[in-house]
Amino acid sequence: MEVLLEGLMAMTGKQLIMIIIGLFLIYIAIKKEYEPMLLLPIGFGAILTNIPMSSAVGEGGFLTILYNAGIKTELFPILIFIAVGAMIDFSPLLRQPVMLFFGAAAQFGIFAAMLLAASTGKFSLQEAAAIGIIGAADGPTSIYVANKFAKDYIGPISVAAYSYMALVPLIQPPVIRLLTTEKERKIKMDADYDVKVSKKVLIAFPILVTIIAGIIAPVSVGLVGALMFGNLVRECGVLERLSQSAQNELANLVTLLLGITIGSTMTAEAFLAPTTLLILGIGLLAFVFDTAGGVLFAKFVNLFLKNKVNPMIGAAGISAFPMSARIIQKMAQKEDPNNFVLMQAVGANVAGQIGSIIAGGILLELLS
Repeated sequence: MEVLLEGLMAMTGKQLIMIIIGLFLIYIAIKKEYEPMLLLPIGFGAILTNIPMSSAVGEGGFLTILYNAGIKTELFPILIFIAVGAMIDFSPLLRQPVMLFFGAAAQFGIFAAMLLAASTGKFSLQEAAAIGIIGAADGPTSIYVANKFAKDYIGPISVAAYSYMALVPLIQPPVIRLLTTEKERKIKMDADYDVKVSKKVLIAFPILVTIIAGIIAPVSVGLVGALMFGNLVRECGVLERLSQSAQNELANLVTLLLGITIGSTMTAEAFLAPTTLLILGIGLLAFVFDTAGGVLFAKFVNLFLKNKVNPMIGAAGISAFPMSARIIQKMAQKEDPNNFVLMQAVGANVAGQIGSIIAGGILLELLS
């Protein structure tokens, strides 16, 4: 009987709290539908790793094997980028290349959060950079950089990145309203629907981006190259089955394994610490800074433009694709039912996907 109750008797208060946190993540994934594909496996992984004497972790544990094979080697984030690349249509960005600047401006939060984290004295500059990347609203990039710079904090950083991605519909609108007027939110823009992007351009784009980004920051080639390879598979026109497999089977399988493996890093000892709350707080500010940076850049650009840009487009420059673009369109139509800015928002959102990876690559290049 004692053997059967050994696990219960070994349970600590911290482990119980972590199991409750895991249950909460599962609850919001199912009930609120907040990033269910990630938060549900992360929550279940947290439960598995915090059960006393769990056979799922440790020597021979399947979660430890997955961590060593997929996170430590950075294989899972790279495979996710191939899948994401196969899902992205860059034509809205190529119709309006100016949106690249909004994708760059919205990365301000990464560097602001990095400086904030470094100023606390709790983290090294490399760890601060990994925390700042939370603001990219790009889970795989956060995991990739954290695995390089902040292995001890990979659990909190990953959970913060994915949780705040799920909360983008709650985080972005208040920031946008605070920084814009009703008149600015009603600005209409020409979508350039008639501009055609040739097949040659769509094929050349991922190749050129990989080469240029690789020359600027060679350490980013793994990230950028995986994303652009996935996009090349999509656009080449001769690998339709592989493109569909990348978008569906590969994305679903790796997301499932990535989520539950990240959950296994949420041990009571590592997660229930003051630094975790600090990481979560700075991560939230990083999202706010990213949104504000994009909006303020758009307002600055408008000082010199005859045909004004709807400043809400700047907020879509974060990497939360396509969620942020949808939020901007919804806000625009709430102000004016006849205002359609989705194409511009998608262009900025896609640019943000590229911008976040390049920002991560630059930090890796400078601080490695």
